[in-house]
Amino acid sequence: MQICHRDLKLENTLLDGSTAPRVKICDFGYSKSSVLHSQPKSTVGTPAYIAPEVLSKKEYDGKIADVWSCGVTLYVMLVGAYPFEDPDDPKNFRKTIGRILTVHYSIPDYVRVSMDCKHLLSRIFVENPGKRISIPEIKSHPWFLKNLPMELKEGGNWESHDVNNPSQSLEEVQSIIQEAMKTTEVPKGGELFLGGSMDLDDDLDGNEDLEDVESSGDFVCPL
Repeated sequence: MQICHRDLKLENTLLDGSTAPRVKICDFGYSKSSVLHSQPKSTVGTPAYIAPEVLSKKEYDGKIADVWSCGVTLYVMLVGAYPFEDPDDPKNFRKTIGRILTVHYSIPDYVRVSMDCKHLLSRIFVENPGKRISIPEIKSHPWFLKNLPMELKEGGNWESHDVNNPSQSLEEVQSIIQEAMKTTEVPKGGELFLGGSMDLDDDLDGNEDLEDVESSGDFVCPL
């Protein structure tokens, strides 16, 4: 699929109810197709997960930016914290963006992470997207392949499973879509700011106090 998601994060991943749960990605509201659409250049997504090039005001490869977000997701599952938030000042939005741009992160000593996993993270968290590890390279990385069932490796037949037997009927899918399209109550006061949209350029260039911005909330900044 020639699609970049542009808002990959734990909150947008789901597990189905099968014995061996499968991961499903949801919320394609910011996604773009490299076949149907132009190269993305808008700053959208969730600050804690966003790649440096997305902040550049230039066109970028959305699929490679998604790899960065996958790295943040992996880090959060391993450490239980966001890699680029200042541990002493986690709600300081300006510091989070600064640490993303300089790729300033570390793995705490109290967290046991294998050398292979550390190496994979170091290949994902690369400022230059042209030098960042790609999805095909990740799929051949030693950490990714460790304990991976044979049928899920390259050349396996997992892709043919359930193609003609979807887990949900068309009626169920349509019902879910209709429910999602219902108007929801708009939060009051500052609650909207945390999960709603914000102009990143104005916030970073201005003199506003960004001490208490929640960097794990969404923002949208069309450039």
